[in-house]
Amino acid sequence: MSNLWGIDLGGTKVEGAVLRSAADPQVIYRDRLPTEGHKGYDHIVGQIKKVVEMMQANLGYKPAKIGIGTPGTLDPATGLMKNSNSTSLNGQPLKNDLEKLLGMEVAMANDANCFALAEANMGAAHEKYPNARVVFGIILGTGVGGGVVVDGKVINGLHGIGGEWGHNFLDASGGPCYCGKSGCVEKVLAGPALEKYYASISGTSKNMKEVYAGYKSGTDPFAVQTIERLHHFFGVALSVVLNILDPDVVVIGGGVGNIDTVYTEGLRSLQQHIFNDRVITPILKPKLGDSAGVFGAAFLVN
Repeated sequence: MSNLWGIDLGGTKVEGAVLRSAADPQVIYRDRLPTEGHKGYDHIVGQIKKVVEMMQANLGYKPAKIGIGTPGTLDPATGLMKNSNSTSLNGQPLKNDLEKLLGMEVAMANDANCFALAEANMGAAHEKYPNARVVFGIILGTGVGGGVVVDGKVINGLHGIGGEWGHNFLDASGGPCYCGKSGCVEKVLAGPALEKYYASISGTSKNMKEVYAGYKSGTDPFAVQTIERLHHFFGVALSVVLNILDPDVVVIGGGVGNIDTVYTEGLRSLQQHIFNDRVITPILKPKLGDSAGVFGAAFLVN
């Protein structure tokens, strides 16, 4: 059984982890360095190299292949990074540069795909539904992303955008999105979008924790309106995924996914919009938390 090596390239940290094997995913090494992305692309690449060297020094060998989770997507056609909020990565041949620098094969996927892969192989989906073949992992936080895992493997897709439900059209009220389109799922369901909506109808600003508290207490009608909007559009947006993919399990990560009523009132909305007379798809909270990124990256080499 081979160890699985993974790197999670985040905005603040470059984290490395080694799992014993796919069958026995125990963590046998884990450490990190700051990304220091403000120092530019070459520095980020250098930080990744340093973390890999730390892993090699601890394990005493160098693998043939390593998985790397990134904040953007590698375009399979061009070999260049795109859609990364760490903007210095965009347009760069990150995979090719790392393979030359590290002297090993690199498997790469974005952070949402790594989240889905980890939860499918060693997280909530694996724990509760170990025989599930198709898992859809959702990131519902400051942004909205997703990943599709089939038979334990992530589906990157021809354009490298597999699972990107956050940039499907949802509702015109979401307004313009950074992607160049308008009304995207992310512009309706992401935390900042919900906070912006609350401010637009109430004239005051609150964070999502405060908005949800106002909803739960029933004392803030604007909070009630905001959370009910979340419930409604969550069901509309996810129904499209279920209609096309019909996954065995859905796992929701990200801060908005901590709102309990997404799993009850949001599910009722889903039941109203799916092309079926009922929803039996399990919709789960994640198990792995912030660890999902680096663990999912490790499973890219499985």
